[in-house]
Amino acid sequence: MSTNDPTEAKLSNGVMSVGDGMRIFPDVEACIDCGGCVVACKRTWEVPVDEQRIDITTMLEGHEADEGYNGKQTQAIAEGQNPGETNLPMQCYHCENAPCVSVCPTNALQKRDDGFVEVVDDLCIGCQYCLSGCPFGAPQYPESNDGVPSIVGSGGVMDKCTGCRERQEVGQGPACAEECATNAILVGSTGEIADELEKRNSGPFFNDTAMEIIFGDEARMFDQ
Repeated sequence: MSTNDPTEAKLSNGVMSVGDGMRIFPDVEACIDCGGCVVACKRTWEVPVDEQRIDITTMLEGHEADEGYNGKQTQAIAEGQNPGETNLPMQCYHCENAPCVSVCPTNALQKRDDGFVEVVDDLCIGCQYCLSGCPFGAPQYPESNDGVPSIVGSGGVMDKCTGCRERQEVGQGPACAEECATNAILVGSTGEIADELEKRNSGPFFNDTAMEIIFGDEARMFDQ
């Protein structure tokens, strides 16, 4: 399902389209670490207080950027300069070349035709291979046995960000993106996200390897 029809209700500025082919990606230069996305996710899906499907990672906390690069983290990284304190919303990006899907021995993680990466609970044995394979820390194990990986399944059933697929199926954006005060979580097609970052004079904070994992061959759109 796509909601590009201009007659439909306007989504937040960070949500350009939803449904089939959806991609979700952070604009680190817009994130202010307010925690609104975390709260929205917990409230919408009744995620327990001590668990989370999205987190904000702060890099170089308290550090100033090199002169001329304040608020220009992606430019600083591209030019080999110090970006200073950077907030990075971390969740499941529903990667095109998802490592979690590749390493799962029971096919419990599946890449759907509509682009979402989903967990089939009945197939998950809690081996935590996906946790080792994901470079973004998306897999969570609320019922884990002290986090000790085991092929026999001590980790319990894996949980992660679903991309709010149920919301998207009825034309709504993910809760985290809809309630982000600064529109730091972008949702749409790869091209829409790349164009929006360019309009903002921002860009991807991840290296080429991570971008290929997330977007596959479409990662080249961010180089134009």
